[in-house]
Amino acid sequence: MSVEMNGRMFFVVGAPRSGTTLLMRMLNVHPDIYTRPEPHLLTPLAHLGYYAYVDKAPYDPFQAAESVKQFVDDLPGGEATYIQALRAYTDTLFGAMLEPTGKRFFLDKTPAYSLILPFIETVYPDASYVLLTRHPFAIFSSFAESFFDDDWDAAWNHNKIVERYVPALASFVRNHTAQRFHHVRYEDLVQDPEKELRAICAVAGMDYTADMIEYGKKDVDSKGLGDPIGVKKDTKPNTKSLQKWAVQVAGNEKRLDMLRTMVASLTDEDLAVFGYDRVSLWAPLEGVDPDKAKAAQTKAKQWDRYAVERRALVWLRKDIHRNALGRALQKVRFYTDVLLRE
Repeated sequence: MSVEMNGRMFFVVGAPRSGTTLLMRMLNVHPDIYTRPEPHLLTPLAHLGYYAYVDKAPYDPFQAAESVKQFVDDLPGGEATYIQALRAYTDTLFGAMLEPTGKRFFLDKTPAYSLILPFIETVYPDASYVLLTRHPFAIFSSFAESFFDDDWDAAWNHNKIVERYVPALASFVRNHTAQRFHHVRYEDLVQDPEKELRAICAVAGMDYTADMIEYGKKDVDSKGLGDPIGVKKDTKPNTKSLQKWAVQVAGNEKRLDMLRTMVASLTDEDLAVFGYDRVSLWAPLEGVDPDKAKAAQTKAKQWDRYAVERRALVWLRKDIHRNALGRALQKVRFYTDVLLRE
């Protein structure tokens, strides 16, 4: 039997590498909140065909989309019944995880939700929504460093993260209908965490507790996706990462050109939501010491377990569809498919 979760869902949403893990860790300390890193339950539901569909699947996604729309149109209640069915699925799973804890809210922090926010708001209109934005260049710089061994070309080719997430997040800030909503900028969160946490608690109808600022005192239940290293280095928010992106690009014309291309696709209206215009966006570069920037861009790389794993993946992926390793893997894949075929 499912638990009614419409008013008990708490969504923290933002682009990857925008500080969502930090905010989740702080809210995790609150006695009303239970959370697990990035469940991704709603992402597939958004692409079942009625609202959107995937480009590739082990079935015909276009045909499925047309069929489900026709089926829903003939349902008693139509789209409302379809939404009710979707919510019954996620209520069952979220509720089963939340109920044994005795907590009031289930906090779902899944950055990919940034791209399906109107859908989530349709399914959970009474949820609490906290949307986190950060300087677009800081997001991409951290993304490239954390997941692609600071290979900006590989990171950009893999995911146009700035061009995809900034418009989606800005649109939701402007057009949301959720009553329990708060937009927080990462820059404000790390500089005045108490002010922002008080505002977030007020939106959700929770009492503020100062313990949230020192998030390191409480671990998150279970492992999952998210920041595997950075947020664990500290026990409370700080401002040391605010200008890090500027040091990583100052004097590097290739990276600067890449950032210019990214921002050219963004509207002034979207940048304003993030707290910048086309001049202030570049302002942090003005105070960067060229020697410091050069040293930072050529510094010795870390060799912890996570860094080694990511470095190996980046190296192995290069030209994987054209090199000998890729051809060997294709053969292995073919023979395993044959052997495992029922």
